Amino acid sequence: MQMRPMKLGGDVLLFGENSLDYLKTMEGKKAFIVLSGDAIEKNGYLAKIVSLLEEAGMETMSYDKVEPDPTFDTVMEGTKLMLDFTPDWILGVGGGSAMDAAKAMWIFYEHPELKSMEDIIPPNVVPKLRKKARMLCIPTSSGTGSEVSRSIVISDSKTHIKYGVGDMEMMPDIVLLEPGITASMPKGFTAATGMDALTHAIEAYTSLRANEISDILAEKSIIEICKYLPLAYNEGDNLEYREKMLLYSCVSGMAFTNVSLGLVHGISHAVGGKFGVPHGLANAITLPYLIEFNMQDDVAKRKYEKLAEILGVPSLLGKIKELNKIMDIPETLQEVIKNDDEFEASLKELSILAKNDGCTKTNPIIPEIEQVEELYRKVYYGR
Repeated sequence: MQMRPMKLGGDVLLFGENSLDYLKTMEGKKAFIVLSGDAIEKNGYLAKIVSLLEEAGMETMSYDKVEPDPTFDTVMEGTKLMLDFTPDWILGVGGGSAMDAAKAMWIFYEHPELKSMEDIIPPNVVPKLRKKARMLCIPTSSGTGSEVSRSIVISDSKTHIKYGVGDMEMMPDIVLLEPGITASMPKGFTAATGMDALTHAIEAYTSLRANEISDILAEKSIIEICKYLPLAYNEGDNLEYREKMLLYSCVSGMAFTNVSLGLVHGISHAVGGKFGVPHGLANAITLPYLIEFNMQDDVAKRKYEKLAEILGVPSLLGKIKELNKIMDIPETLQEVIKNDDEFEASLKELSILAKNDGCTKTNPIIPEIEQVEELYRKVYYGR
């Protein structure tokens, strides 16, 4: 196997209660804070972040218009504000959408000569960053791993097609994992984001690029998330459970950003773009069907069996189904989309998008387009 260079994070990673105190030690003049909605403001953490930055002598500006699936229009709106404000720190505070949007804004802020997503997707590359600003991420959910990820997903404002861009330039410089900030997450959101993190770990574990280091990270994440996700779901204000989920979501992020993912994400990206199914929920519903499909590959099957043995369960597939059931996650996409005609009309387009998705390239089995269609039908109808 040809080894690819690995990078597990930026300069600083802090986790545990009061991690945010690091903000008051930072050096800089201006910080631009990217948020998704007003939840962080309502739970009091935005005021705390601003206060700590001001204690460090920084002027701050906030932008909270990022949607659940960030669009290019939103990225450019935030970039315009950044160009006027001229920050030397950019903070992505939120779930994956806020952090992805912050990273995208960072690129266009540093390089205003770039005008579209096409300018940074292959064969083009992300140009050098950090000439104007550095990036700090504070995740508010335990799922995306975006705080240690080289990747962003931005939707085209008109076509709703999702563009995935990956480059180590975008790895955030500083990550602060503050468990209290995730304690106000509602149960449904805890479930979906937690299953997103678990999917990251499982897909990294069976990725065609997996290696011994990524396996160590993924395996430990799977063990801990299987243990702590149901606990955090049932006792959301327990900071020990929240801290474990935040930490192992981050560790699974370290695994997948280095070895990529699989067809669960290929399917979820397409169905999320077309039907607006939340990403973590789409992953949770799709994961059992793909474990079953990937078991046709001997290496993946052995790895799933090893995980079942470590977890002390008869099968990994059974364990995933059990977790979904405990947390009231639907068994099929039909229960979420509720439009059979539109699904059938979109099936070919969805299958092509999933087949061509960057994550699908590292699935244990590289599917034919007919297999993707068949899988979509199974995930949608449950048969």
